[in-house]
Amino acid sequence: MIPRTRIRNIGISAHIDSGKTTLSERILFYTGRIHAIEEVRGGGKGATMDFMPEEKLHGITITSAATTCQWHDTQINLIDTPGHVDFTIEVERALRVLDGAVMVLCAVAGVQSQSITVDRQMKRYRVPRLAFINKMDRMGADPFRVVQGICDRLQLNAVLLQYPIGSEDQFQGVIDLVEMTADYFEGENGENLVKKAIPEPLRDEAQQARDKLLDALSLFSEPMTEMLLAGEEIPKELIWQTIRQATLSLEFTPVLLGSAFKNKGVQNLLDAVALYLPSPVDREVVKTAESVSVYPNPDASLVALAFKLTVESFGQLTYTRIYSGTLKPGDTVYNSRTEQRVQIGRLVRMHANKREELKVAVAGDIVALLGVDCASGDTFCSGEPLVSLEKMFVPEPVITLAITPKKQEDSDRLSKALNRFQREDPTFRLSIDPESGATLISGMGELHLEIYLERIQREYNAEVFVGTPAVAYRETIGQQATFDYRFKKQSGGPGQYAHITGWIEPTNEPFVFENRVVGGAIPKEYIPACEKGFREAMQSGKLQGYPVTGVKVVLDGGSYHPIDSSELAFRSASHQAIEGAIAKAKPYILEPIMLVEVETPNEFMGRVQGDLSSRRGLLLGSETMQGYTVIRSEVPLARMFGYSTELRSLTSGMATFSMEFACYRQS
Repeated sequence: MIPRTRIRNIGISAHIDSGKTTLSERILFYTGRIHAIEEVRGGGKGATMDFMPEEKLHGITITSAATTCQWHDTQINLIDTPGHVDFTIEVERALRVLDGAVMVLCAVAGVQSQSITVDRQMKRYRVPRLAFINKMDRMGADPFRVVQGICDRLQLNAVLLQYPIGSEDQFQGVIDLVEMTADYFEGENGENLVKKAIPEPLRDEAQQARDKLLDALSLFSEPMTEMLLAGEEIPKELIWQTIRQATLSLEFTPVLLGSAFKNKGVQNLLDAVALYLPSPVDREVVKTAESVSVYPNPDASLVALAFKLTVESFGQLTYTRIYSGTLKPGDTVYNSRTEQRVQIGRLVRMHANKREELKVAVAGDIVALLGVDCASGDTFCSGEPLVSLEKMFVPEPVITLAITPKKQEDSDRLSKALNRFQREDPTFRLSIDPESGATLISGMGELHLEIYLERIQREYNAEVFVGTPAVAYRETIGQQATFDYRFKKQSGGPGQYAHITGWIEPTNEPFVFENRVVGGAIPKEYIPACEKGFREAMQSGKLQGYPVTGVKVVLDGGSYHPIDSSELAFRSASHQAIEGAIAKAKPYILEPIMLVEVETPNEFMGRVQGDLSSRRGLLLGSETMQGYTVIRSEVPLARMFGYSTELRSLTSGMATFSMEFACYRQS
């Protein structure tokens, strides 16, 4: 069995089209996991990690794919995540369970909108990362500008560990600033890493870059500082050790260079993963919802997190990270949410959509369980007391479609498909329109829902009529308002009585409840019923029936009847009290605002900016690079439907754009 210290659980994350899947393909090839390289858009079988038909059709990653490979004496459990913001939950749940990450950036475009989102997710889960500047062979590649962008826009302490040997079509390799060698990649697929002397014209520049690296690292190592002041040569082992410590403490971001498509720099990245990213033993101790510490000890009680589900023909496949203990087929464990016993059937390790049977899995492993009935985010444990790992962050959907089956026989198949997708994807929501009775599906964007509609037809052979997209508006309040509500019903037999007082006020959180009742004015057992009533009232606002957000409810008093009061009475009173208070608190509509980033040739810049302004867009700024401009703006989602078609016609098909949710704002 491989020692825990030689395991790396890592994810590859980036903005769309930065080359994540191409990089994953090279990693699998150089580690001997596959024996032929396939390209994302190169015909043939397609990239190993993009195995869904929709991924091959659209040329993008839609679902995160897991695999395991071996680099020298290190086992790398790798998850390739999507770059498109519509599938951000895949990145979210991968980073929730990973120990380290590789952030891929384009050498031309640099830090893009989804790079910022991924950085935010990595910081949320305190995941140490390496940065890999890809596409060094492309026209306009400038790694130094990208590093500056990482420092300025992501607020990271990023420093190059390598210096490029040429760039654009002259990119030949990299200079390793730790070992001070020139690394070239020879052979048909760049499989032979050849170390040579640094070319004479680059020696001074490489030495300056090394001095900058050592100066940055000396802040984290007193021995290195003393050796630098004494003018002594720094041993490479001390440099490696210092980079590792600073990376694990999230105070330093090592930056490497390469071109995955041209087979350059990937082996150095694998070395860096083994050298600098944490093993399961190095990561911070995991805290549970009960503030219990969980250590990565194979001999301790089992604690494992189900972080992703896929429902297949044979049953449910549950991707699971084991944080503590050991798991074997046939073991009986507890689901801490349901408090039910669960028997583990088969245990497998995933390689994209292929499976390898396992006899045992221990703390630090990422495996899949077959046939276990659970929900995403459930915790499995074996000991007492039962503990629950903290849930992952799930963003709210911003777009809704109404769908109806074309034929009666499609209804059952559609129902099965929607229920499955809802279980698999926490950002895919299902509801019924109370007025029309139509089925509503909600998601993170047009592409998100488009993919699910394609899967309904391909996997379930069900055809549907699709309504026009609707924006997921919200309602909120503009000022404080009080409530003093008495609920009283008497109709023979026991009555119903509840009386509550308090106030509501605006807040930055979706919903906050504060109990200030003293002296037993309302018995403690009725307080949860009050909160439930308040939350129910938030489901539908008074203006247009949209969910209400940004409200703090303070309950400060009331009264009760020793016989007629009940949980139901206080729940009903709370619901109706808040409805009345919201009506007095100057409610207004909020609309989702999207952060839109357009990359366009310079000659179309004016047209694109004018079009964004006509969509009620707020222009945030632009950045001009070699031959093209990146325009950033905030635009209401309601004005962005069909934008891809409009942008193509404005720019002769030469511009691209990305869009992600920014905030809610008064419409």
